[in-house]
Amino acid sequence: MTASSTFGLSREARNLHWLLTNLVEEVPGLLSVAVVSSDGLLLLSSDPGRNAQARQSGERPTGPRDSAADLAAVVSGIGSLAVGAAKLMDGGAVKQTMVAMEQGGLFVMSISDGSLLGVHGAPDCDMSVVAYHMALFVGRAGHVLTPELRSELRQSLVTTTTETTTAETATAETASTGTMTSETAK
Repeated sequence: MTASSTFGLSREARNLHWLLTNLVEEVPGLLSVAVVSSDGLLLLSSDPGRNAQARQSGERPTGPRDSAADLAAVVSGIGSLAVGAAKLMDGGAVKQTMVAMEQGGLFVMSISDGSLLGVHGAPDCDMSVVAYHMALFVGRAGHVLTPELRSELRQSLVTTTTETTTAETATAETASTGTMTSETAK
């Protein structure tokens, strides 16, 4: 996450960005992280511009289908299924859910008022370390996720996505114009 991605945000939003960056940097094997609102919208991701940059450079981006929005959808869906199962089984509130896969793991933890923290980890990540650091994040972030902050985070993601899309379009147009110019010169 770059400093420019937090420019103009409130102190609380910058603190959440810092907490997320800290989580990603301190826990080995994390591929992507997302904070999702109760209605399934992405509020915060480990690096919203990472996937676009990786596509431009030809590298393979990490994460589910290479998109923070896809991780948010998966996290929201798993969170909803877990809540439904808990209600069906009279199990009380869902605290966390884990899906172990051959090529990694998905961890989902409730933050507050239905918001969720989702982490996609590599196959060799230590699940207990991931769960511990997620619990730290939830403890620190839960009380500050007010409706105003959620709105600000959503807006900042829209702005970041728009800037990335504009940059990608400009790069594609420049590449296209350069190709046409070189073909015309022949």
